[in-house]
Amino acid sequence: MRARTLLLIIGIVLMAGFAVLNVDEFTRTSTLNLGFTSMQLPLGLLMLMLLITTLLVFLAVTLYMQSTNLLENRRHAKEMTAQRELADKAEASRFTELRSYMEAQATLAMNRETETVTALDRRLALTEKLLLQRLEQSDNTTAAYWGQHDDALMRNKTLNTL
Repeated sequence: MRARTLLLIIGIVLMAGFAVLNVDEFTRTSTLNLGFTSMQLPLGLLMLMLLITTLLVFLAVTLYMQSTNLLENRRHAKEMTAQRELADKAEASRFTELRSYMEAQATLAMNRETETVTALDRRLALTEKLLLQRLEQSDNTTAAYWGQHDDALMRNKTLNTL
């Protein structure tokens, strides 16, 4: 229990005890002037009834405010839940879009890589072919030089032997 509620209950119990202990004084009649008329009423009992009426009015107002606040909090909680669900759906949608975008980018990257590897393989094969042709030409050229050199040596030998 809250301290205010506990204090209120203690105050009500003390006032009720005071009224019970002094019931004779509360019920003694007095002449009361109401401005336009005079009446014979017990002043203590009248004041006690006014106090009880005021207490009941304050309790009713407090109960009304608490129930209004409770209903407002429930409505607010429902709205917050709806907004949270909407935000979760939007976030899930964004994640789905991001996933599809990332998959598309990965597919494009793989396609580019495949194209690059294919182009590189073609170029490497062409380079290898050209290199083999050059090597063959170089071999032929070297063989031709060696052949000329051998012919020149043979001619020199035949001329020297003559």
